[in-house]
Amino acid sequence: MGRELGSSCKLCRREGIKLMLKGIRCETAKCPVEKKQRNLAPGMHGWRKGKAGEYAVRLREKQKVKRYYGIRDRQFMRYFHKVERVKGNTGEILLQMLERRLDNVIYKLNLAASRKAAKQLIAHGHIHVNGNKVDISDYSIKVGDKISIKGSEKSVKRVKQQVESNPNFSTQGWLQLDREKLEATIVALPKRDDVQIPVEEQLFVEFCSR
Repeated sequence: MGRELGSSCKLCRREGIKLMLKGIRCETAKCPVEKKQRNLAPGMHGWRKGKAGEYAVRLREKQKVKRYYGIRDRQFMRYFHKVERVKGNTGEILLQMLERRLDNVIYKLNLAASRKAAKQLIAHGHIHVNGNKVDISDYSIKVGDKISIKGSEKSVKRVKQQVESNPNFSTQGWLQLDREKLEATIVALPKRDDVQIPVEEQLFVEFCSR
């Protein structure tokens, strides 16, 4: 599977918002989006800001969501074609499905510093779901699923260090975390309000439907 090898900060600058690709660092003054002189699209012509056409506006919304969750175009379109057949608001259902990805859940539980770090944690076999090792980052969680850490000292130490680095972190209502046992339970499905990225889903739905 392909992966993004370039600078994560350039992706944030291109979209003009914080995509939280580097976790807590994105909340500090080191974030390029915070620096006025670098709060421009990357490249030598980043200062040129013309009026974007309808196609460009819709494309940027799709790219924003895709980069926020760390997925590629083929994955995104696979999700889209899947939710097209479901009754309801296509954009909202798609966002909820992306929220249920295991790597996103691990990040939102503060068991990893970023979604990229969560993918690595999962791929290396540190994460168990309902007592079974899961090494697929796009695994879709369900209500009642229990997430735990592999019992090895290395796994526990790595995750515990991350949890203790941000003691004031609070999880969203659909997630329940036991910080001492490093165990979490999915108590509900995510709602549209749980999606933290500012995006107009109707725009990327129109782009994908063209």
